Amino acid sequence: MRATRPLALAAAGALALSACGGGGESVDTGGGGGGGENVLVAAVSAQPDQFDPHVTSAYPSFQVLENVYDTLVVPNPEDLTMEASLAESWETSDDGLTWTFTLRDGVTFHDGSEFDSADVVYSYRRIIDEELANSYRFANVTGVEAPDPQTVVITVSQPTPNLLALIGAFKGMAILPEGAAEDLDLTTEANGTGPFRLDSSDASSTVLTAYEDYWGGAPSIDGVEFRYITEPAAALTALRNGEVDWTDNVPPQQVSDLSESDEVELASTSSVDYWYMSMNYAREPFGNPAVRRAIATAVDREEVTEAARFEAAQANQTAIPEDSFYYYDYAPFEPDEDAARRLLEEAGVTTPITMGLMVTDEFPESVTAAQVIASQLEPIGITVEVEVLDFATWLDRQDQGDFDAFMLSWLGNIDPADFYEAQHITDGSSNYQGYSNPQVDQLLTQAATETDEEARKQLYDQAAKLIVDDVSYLYLYNPDVVQAWAPGLSGYQIRADRAINFEEVELP
Repeated sequence: MRATRPLALAAAGALALSACGGGGESVDTGGGGGGGENVLVAAVSAQPDQFDPHVTSAYPSFQVLENVYDTLVVPNPEDLTMEASLAESWETSDDGLTWTFTLRDGVTFHDGSEFDSADVVYSYRRIIDEELANSYRFANVTGVEAPDPQTVVITVSQPTPNLLALIGAFKGMAILPEGAAEDLDLTTEANGTGPFRLDSSDASSTVLTAYEDYWGGAPSIDGVEFRYITEPAAALTALRNGEVDWTDNVPPQQVSDLSESDEVELASTSSVDYWYMSMNYAREPFGNPAVRRAIATAVDREEVTEAARFEAAQANQTAIPEDSFYYYDYAPFEPDEDAARRLLEEAGVTTPITMGLMVTDEFPESVTAAQVIASQLEPIGITVEVEVLDFATWLDRQDQGDFDAFMLSWLGNIDPADFYEAQHITDGSSNYQGYSNPQVDQLLTQAATETDEEARKQLYDQAAKLIVDDVSYLYLYNPDVVQAWAPGLSGYQIRADRAINFEEVELP
């Protein structure tokens, strides 16, 4: 769901990161008390659901946590290859089963305590032992040990070529101080090693202050204030009026005009995110594959993409974007009302059918996309009731399986496993739709340990074909990352994984 990994919005909220999108409510732009001439004010669309990095899957939480916590390794902002962070180096044994990490020296947490290998072991064991949101990332891990304060040894049951991405792709894999869950209420408090410390959070904003002893050097700004402004038009107005300095909530229909404007600095890049719709296999008739294929045949993805994102997205039926090595050029569904009706008839399903489609108003594009899909399914005898929810309710109903169908995004995907594994493997941590295909399980499991890149791609291609054909997810489009900031702001870098990092920003 990260989405909206996963994460997001999430999508993938997404995005999923990997986070789901969303969380929070629309408020005025008055702010929540960050203040100060050297504090960056960022307008985001939604409020964090909580601040425990090992539990949350909501992208709005990770927008904040990206600046508060660190991971052992981290994606390079240019090409998303993994590079050093809390681990300054690592080596792998010849058989690929032992990874030895040498930790950075002189790192402290925000409370002044020293970081060492015990904190890494604690953090990873917490995720594994309590089966928290990202425990699936340790599926191959057989041991996490600390032979000395500066060394961490991770052993795996079989070669795991994407281990660095698994432990470093996003702050869901953050390193907490040993005993943090017992010492703090991690839903509302934080103690990280990142460039900013969590100061306060309420219904209007979240405030961070610079950590002067940050191992990477003190930030140039005194802090960051995240303000929640749901409506893109309101966020843009606040930026133009000088009430905020940065936003990722840009109206898609204005992207073209803004690129020529001197009022704001606009940047965009292809993302590693995807938006999708999924149906509940436990709710008939959506457990019937012919019904799902009929719906997939009736949906015009190009029309949905244009309505939701204008020119700032590319329709795609297989999740992984076109500029990736792992892109699979497979698009079996062409919009065809007659063919969709025939599929419903062959399935023996009596129309009309009513389908609730769960979206969140904290991502307005999900509402727009759902309305277009509703209009496309009506001619084949499916009445779509678009249910617009706040994100907290959306997440709760997804967790409870209380839906016919839902739409969101997965954000910040890096490795192909991020796009498919947790969402589609039987009983996967984000397999809320209830999909189970033993052949897909076998392919995804094999791909996760395949060290030859070409062979690995072939395995993911085969799995993707089955997932698409079965309509486990009905993939819609890959959005661009679009962000805007005040002229003169420097040191910020837009990223394909949608990570928001303000440590090097300087205000005009």
